Amino acid sequence: MRDRSLLLLISSLLLVVGAVNGSPGDADPSYRSCVEQCGVSGCVGDKCFLQCGDGEGLEQEPIHVMLERRVWDCQSECRFHCMLSREDERRQLGLGPVKYHGKWPFRRIYVAQEPVSVALSLLNLFMHFLGLLSFYNFVYKKLPLRPDGRTHYEYTVLWLAYGILSMSSWFWSAVFHSRDVNITEKLDYSFAVALLGYSLILAILRAFDVRDEAARVMLAAPIIAFVTTHILYLNFYQLDYGLNMKVCVAMGVAQLLVWAIWAGISRHPSRRKLWAVVIGGAAAMLLEIYDFPPYHGLVDAHALWHATTIPLTCLWWSFIKKDADFRTSTLLKKKK
Repeated sequence: MRDRSLLLLISSLLLVVGAVNGSPGDADPSYRSCVEQCGVSGCVGDKCFLQCGDGEGLEQEPIHVMLERRVWDCQSECRFHCMLSREDERRQLGLGPVKYHGKWPFRRIYVAQEPVSVALSLLNLFMHFLGLLSFYNFVYKKLPLRPDGRTHYEYTVLWLAYGILSMSSWFWSAVFHSRDVNITEKLDYSFAVALLGYSLILAILRAFDVRDEAARVMLAAPIIAFVTTHILYLNFYQLDYGLNMKVCVAMGVAQLLVWAIWAGISRHPSRRKLWAVVIGGAAAMLLEIYDFPPYHGLVDAHALWHATTIPLTCLWWSFIKKDADFRTSTLLKKKK
């Protein structure tokens, strides 16, 4: 169930992450030879790169050009332009595009390696910001409060933390799609795993209506310990793509089952919205199955998947507000 988290979990069921150096493109002898020669000469064809020298002359460039060249080092420029050169050759031979270092050939725009995915990640972040702000205003300004100023809804703080974690996850997604390096990849993976783990905890607490603080801690502690251990493993021991996929699948399937069963047996007035997010996420996963090269070097299946999360995020935060309204009214009726 989710916005970022349900969609992350569904995509994780199908995500097949290739090894960084195992794609057909970077195994091509012509491409490898081009990169090696560029590393020595600093040029691909008649295009040469200041980054491959001592950097002299960068300060005289326009500010946006200087920024771009500071972001892309010599190896990055050599790989990128050798890829473009090789793809031009393949087109002339009537061959389709292939992946290089695990990625389709994208057109860079300034410092953005995958500009459409970056833009959509930032838009998802913004939609979560709006959803979080709307939820906060709803529970604190429109619903009745307790005498001490706290809300009657028992999950307010948990959903606020969820919104902040979701925005953080989308932020690092945008950074990763801007510049795919080791640190941005690890941060993107780490926040995605953290969001899945936290969403699983939240799903269990809400579906089983766990309100006692001690019980919440007992249920959350094993999941927090597992997620923390996994993130430390990815960051400081080995970035194991296969293991990470299995972990995401396990947490994702568990979360999906909890929400789906709860939606099926509960009489929640907004359960249809819950089902809509589930079904919408299931439909969105087809974009992960049908992986295709980027259209005009900009929009691929993964970018379109990012686009589908936007309306689902709106629907999800709408459900959360309805749940707050439903729980608050139920609790107040019991007190009368």
